[in-house]
Amino acid sequence: MADPQLPDPVVRTDGAHELARDLVVVPNRDVQLVPNIGVIGGTRSVLVVDTGLGPENAERVLAFARDHAKGRRLYLTSTHFHPEHAFGAQVFADEATYLVNRAQAEDLALKGAGYLAMFNGFGGAVASRLRGARVPAPDVVYEESYDLDLGGRVVRLQAVGRAHTKGDQVITVPDADVLFTGDLAETGQFAIFPWFPPHDTDVSGLGWIEVMTRLAAARPRTVVPGHGAIGGPQVLEDVLGFLCELRDETFRRRDSAMDQETIVEEVRAVLTERHPEWQGREWIDPAVACLCGERAA
Repeated sequence: MADPQLPDPVVRTDGAHELARDLVVVPNRDVQLVPNIGVIGGTRSVLVVDTGLGPENAERVLAFARDHAKGRRLYLTSTHFHPEHAFGAQVFADEATYLVNRAQAEDLALKGAGYLAMFNGFGGAVASRLRGARVPAPDVVYEESYDLDLGGRVVRLQAVGRAHTKGDQVITVPDADVLFTGDLAETGQFAIFPWFPPHDTDVSGLGWIEVMTRLAAARPRTVVPGHGAIGGPQVLEDVLGFLCELRDETFRRRDSAMDQETIVEEVRAVLTERHPEWQGREWIDPAVACLCGERAA
């Protein structure tokens, strides 16, 4: 997870760029614990995707969205419940309607306080950014999917099922063929597996593969990952390919009755050799442990 010596996870809106008409992304600039943030407009309303870590970052995002909206109604959603994506929602409370899928709402209610405490425990700039943060509660909760009419543009919010978290959702802008994935996809790093037994074991490598198979098959023109560079359908294909590598290398060793410690060591060595330029090597060990658990189930 995070390190107290990490760079300040500050959201900087001055680098925002337009992907399509009235569709802007505030990029994370490859800073850990800063997500890519979307601002999607229609004739009547504007939807903000993710808040940044804590109230101060969210204030910057809200100010940017307010300026972009120019009087249009504001909505907010988060791709999943983790703090850098959702723990600024309180700032939007008086100005925006916050909507998420039911599984994400349950994640917030059941695990939000624990994650807030865990992230505060990192200290340094992370804890500073979380000062005054509260676990948010959504205004609107949907079941499987929700078509949000912004006026001349309909944006689809869709729960995908258990993968990176239990409550992951993707946001699709059909007229621009843009997909926001949250942490289902990253670029330039190993997939983030929040496997923290016994506190949180909802991440599913097998479920993640199923989700990415569906998303990759749709081949959206533009993919906005949770973190890292914006790209095209190759972003999804690369993540899917890695997850299949991870599964196959882990299962082959698990089926040979190798002990888990050795499995972790060997799979880590294989994957880092294949992807030497990727960041986030610390996520390989929990990923292997997660897959070992799923194979045994």
